[in-house]
Amino acid sequence: MNYRERYRETARFGNPDRAFLVPQWFWHETILRWQEEGLPKDEHLVHYFGFDRYEVVPINLGLVPPFEVETLEVDEAEKTTVIRDSDGTIKKVFLDKSELSMPLWLDYPVKTREDWEEYKKRLNPKSPCRYPAWWEDYKRSVKNRDYPLGISVGSFYGWVRNWMGMERLSYMLYDDPGFVREIDEYIADFVIEVIRKAVEEIELDFALFWEDLGMKVGPLISPKHFREIMLPCYKRVTEFLRSHGIDIIWVDSDGNNDPIIPLWLEGGVNGVYPLEVAANQDAISLRKKYGKDLLLMGNIDKRVLARSKDEIEREVLRKVPWLAMQGGYFPFVDHSVPPDVPLENFLYYLELVKASISDPERYYHMAKEKGYIEE
Repeated sequence: MNYRERYRETARFGNPDRAFLVPQWFWHETILRWQEEGLPKDEHLVHYFGFDRYEVVPINLGLVPPFEVETLEVDEAEKTTVIRDSDGTIKKVFLDKSELSMPLWLDYPVKTREDWEEYKKRLNPKSPCRYPAWWEDYKRSVKNRDYPLGISVGSFYGWVRNWMGMERLSYMLYDDPGFVREIDEYIADFVIEVIRKAVEEIELDFALFWEDLGMKVGPLISPKHFREIMLPCYKRVTEFLRSHGIDIIWVDSDGNNDPIIPLWLEGGVNGVYPLEVAANQDAISLRKKYGKDLLLMGNIDKRVLARSKDEIEREVLRKVPWLAMQGGYFPFVDHSVPPDVPLENFLYYLELVKASISDPERYYHMAKEKGYIEE
């Protein structure tokens, strides 16, 4: 079974030779650590770790042109710098902290309708550089592919939050919901117009929304506001995708998204990842609740990979074999692998995952015998 067949069979609750193994995310510092521990510096990670191939069409849904990145202030004593990034956001970056630290966001480019009118000039769907210059060559290269190919389809919460800030967006949802609706309706128009050429000219397998609208205990937007403002926009995009044969539609959203999942399903999304354990996301409970209506990816606790092999074994075996037996599950760590994880531990985790999806019944019974699964 080739990569594309395996992906489709996994996503459609069919009969793959094993579950599709999506390439994992890693922090850059994790890779640097692993290179010190023996990871070759000249290897493709997808080949070295034995992941399945998975690609996304290289079109540009970003700002055109992006803002010029500028350094606005440097504080040598504090070891910080204030920059304007490519989205136009002003933030303070801590120079002596690792890349895992969060910057301090100071200001955002969209505050008023006037700001938005100016900002959206950078979201012209007809900008020529949104597609590769050699698009015809690219189309020929993927026509007879043996791997799944998808397309990114934007964001109705995450993008707006990045442009105006979480606090301002939260107030806007109450004080001027019409403004937020206006932005999201433009995003829907923009996304459909940009992706139209790709979905009409290439037979694609999946689509990817991005939101990151969850915090640890729940979503950053109420189901009421999501339904009133964002749901109609989701429906427009997913209906367009399905009209072109794309029926595997994911949303990437960190944190706890439980109250929003039914609305995503209503809006035409049928897959959620990465299902962060620290935010009380549980793939087993979600599978039991939603059955075959919801595809799942992730939910392997990244924190456990820094612990003992016994703990790694318990985390993998109590989830992966049963989920693989049900179908519609893509094993994946619940976000980027952090740099406190030794290479030896990650390789052990990956060995267990590969064994569990190759023979899930055997490893499910092993998990029961070891007491990892409570009936």
